[in-house]
Amino acid sequence: MTCDEVRQHLLDYQQGRARLETQKAVRAHLEACAGCTRADAVEQELTRLLEQRLPQHPASLALKRRLAARWSQAPTGRSWWSRWRPSLVPALAAATVVLVAAPVVYYERAASGAAREQSAMVAEAVNDHLRLLSSQHPLDVESGGLHQVKPWFGGRLDFAPVVAFEGDADFPLKGGSVAYFRDRKAAVFVYARRLHPISLLVFRADGLPWPSRNLTRIGGLDALATSERGFNVIVWRRGELGYTLVSDVDADELRALAARMTSAR
Repeated sequence: MTCDEVRQHLLDYQQGRARLETQKAVRAHLEACAGCTRADAVEQELTRLLEQRLPQHPASLALKRRLAARWSQAPTGRSWWSRWRPSLVPALAAATVVLVAAPVVYYERAASGAAREQSAMVAEAVNDHLRLLSSQHPLDVESGGLHQVKPWFGGRLDFAPVVAFEGDADFPLKGGSVAYFRDRKAAVFVYARRLHPISLLVFRADGLPWPSRNLTRIGGLDALATSERGFNVIVWRRGELGYTLVSDVDADELRALAARMTSAR
């Protein structure tokens, strides 16, 4: 058999519809011809992709009878598809693979990029907390209560921070300061748990890659709870503002504080 003849019979050969002598001839040719072996692999991949991607519908009894009647008739000549199939199948298979793979690759890259951006947000929150810990004067205003700390930010930020939790015996409010989070100013409210400082950063949320996966329900909102360099971090968004809560306190204790903050109005 020549290469053209083999490629005309590849589909019937793969599906077991070829005559016995044709199957033997095709098999012998494939064992000796690398080009036809590649065409055989492409044909198999195309068939697999079509079977996976195309909708499957059961054939009606009338259609089965018509097809059976046609198969029983002797072929009258080579169809257009039979003549062009050897040339078109590799191109169609390549195009199908591209169409199937492209959305997957795009999604994986987009997801990877979002994960990097979210990781950068968490890392920045920890960096801001570390800068607070290393500062000789971490508080620009010491707490006389939330009613004293919040007004202090007036004129120092390009937004009004919204924080309703005033602190309590478990998590007293120590004071506040101004910092930068990524490319924007942030209000920093400093709470404490025993001897552990806790930083709450409040900043404009627009333009930042907010987490959408692996979120945990905390209080009244869905939040990302994670850890970075030994610090526990909770990130959430409410309206136009974003919040990050960072400390080395126990993760459950930090979630308890976050629940009070997200539930407070």
